Amino acid sequence: MFLSAVSPTFLSSAPYHVPTHSGSHNSPSGLKTCATWQDRRNARPVPDHDSRPILKVLPPLVTSMPILPRLLPLLVSSVFLLTLQAENLPGIRHFVVIGCDGMSPDGIEHSKTPVMHGLMEHGSFTLHARAVMPTVSSPNWASMIMGAGPEQHGITSNEWETNKIEIEPIVRGSGGMFPTIFGLVREQKPTAYQAVFHDWDGFGRLFERASVNQIEHPEGPTNTIDRAILALKEHHPEFTFIHLDHVDHAGHTFGWKSPEYYAAVEVADRLIGQVVDALKQHGMGDDTVLLITADHGGKGTHHGGFTMEEIEIPWILTGPGVKPGHSLKTFVNTYDTAATIAYAFGLQPPAGWIARPVTEAFEKVK
Repeated sequence: MFLSAVSPTFLSSAPYHVPTHSGSHNSPSGLKTCATWQDRRNARPVPDHDSRPILKVLPPLVTSMPILPRLLPLLVSSVFLLTLQAENLPGIRHFVVIGCDGMSPDGIEHSKTPVMHGLMEHGSFTLHARAVMPTVSSPNWASMIMGAGPEQHGITSNEWETNKIEIEPIVRGSGGMFPTIFGLVREQKPTAYQAVFHDWDGFGRLFERASVNQIEHPEGPTNTIDRAILALKEHHPEFTFIHLDHVDHAGHTFGWKSPEYYAAVEVADRLIGQVVDALKQHGMGDDTVLLITADHGGKGTHHGGFTMEEIEIPWILTGPGVKPGHSLKTFVNTYDTAATIAYAFGLQPPAGWIARPVTEAFEKVK
């Protein structure tokens, strides 16, 4: 029993409105990744119709052999290449991440959040995962999808742009930037459908856009969830990333721990419930891993400082093969999210990643 036992049906999904502010985000105006996997990706078995030109350069002893023995090495190599394809963990076909900007563990604990608490009861979780420093959005969303910290990927502030780099990344992947989980999925699962729905426009510059099939920047949390649910219905993406921004807006406008902030977290909980319901409705409830997390917390009306309220984030995982009702003992960093997704999809991590998959969360470890 996975997501099918988690979400109640909500009667109300009215959009939540809070004033926007100018301080939460700034709008955006090497080396190859793992060489072994790059070589494997480029390798192709030679089809039969190309065999004659190759045989022309072979010694007479080889060309005089019957055709089947001569093609046997090619057939064996083809089988070997097929075995190198990424293989998901048993029962997993889809992975969905819902990241709620600025949602602190305190917000979950002190709000009415039946969906997230239901996910914890049926999954593995910690409310003490950690963001990276500085506790602002760009470095933390980047770390979450890049499997590394600012020291490696070089994104240290919300002012970062692809053409405005102060710290050079230690590696550059096929997309010309530090490799993310989206680029990794594209390289090792070339036919996978990937979709990103981000409420904050700045998220859209943090990944290899050419690797993602569907990228949308709807306005507001309700529109963002509606568009994501439509994609689940129409495309059944292998990997979906949903970013919600309204909780962070409430924190900056009214303050973390304010009634308005807790109300925004409750809206996020209802929206998460709609995604869970949609996964069940569209036949994805039993083979989807769902992760709920955040980029940072906050204190007062700000974040970016050096406090536990700002650096601790929730990390809630549920789905096939995930231990139910399990409070994680393993320490979780935000960049471990990328490694955990890669682990679920059976992907080889690229050069430069320092993250480790949270294998404790799963019943069976490879």
